[in-house]
Formats: sequence, structure tokens, C-alpha cells
Amino acid sequence: MVRRFKQNLSLRDKLDAWAKEVREQAAKLPPGPERDALLRKAGQAETARHLEDWASSPGLRPPK
Repeated sequence: MVRRFKQNLSLRDKLDAWAKEVREQAAKLPPGPERDALLRKAGQAETARHLEDWASSPGLRPPK
């Protein structure tokens, strides 16, 4: 049996929400390696969002 479900949020929305959540967690921590790691993850999520925007842009669609 295959379970199927409809995506309620787009990838962009999920990445934005996750990056915001991680930045909020980092803001609660004192400066240090754990905080740096969280900020790096937030930056990676934002980069992934920009790449997703670029990959789905109309300029990259095949000609009709």
C-alpha cells in the first residue's frame, strides 16, 4: 500500500520557515561553535531556496 499526501507548503516556504527557526535558535545561544553551526545551516537553507528559485525560473523552461 502506497500512502500519498498532498504537499501543503512549497519547498521555498519550508526552507524559509526552517531558516527562520534555526536563526531564532541561534539567537538564544552564546557565541560559539554550536551557534556558528546553526547560522551556517540557516545560510545553507537560504542558498537552497535561491537555487530552487533559479531552477524554477521561467528563463530555464524548455522552448515550446
